[in-house]
Amino acid sequence: MSQATTGVLTFQDLQHITGYQRRSDVERSLIAQGVRLFRGRTGPWTTLDLINHAGGVTSASAERYDTDIL
Repeated sequence: MSQATTGVLTFQDLQHITGYQRRSDVERSLIAQGVRLFRGRTGPWTTLDLINHAGGVTSASAERYDTDIL
């Protein structure tokens, strides 16, 4: 079962997203795009936050406010 609903993307999820089947191809594709990944026993995995970070998307919760809003 996929863990994508919790923010974790498994090797199977990454195979589907990248279109590659071999572990080395999936890893190479993600690294080339600046996605940080982790190598686990069942294959590489990453999170939605790490993919968003590589794409330049920041979460609203990470937004910093200046003291002027007080």
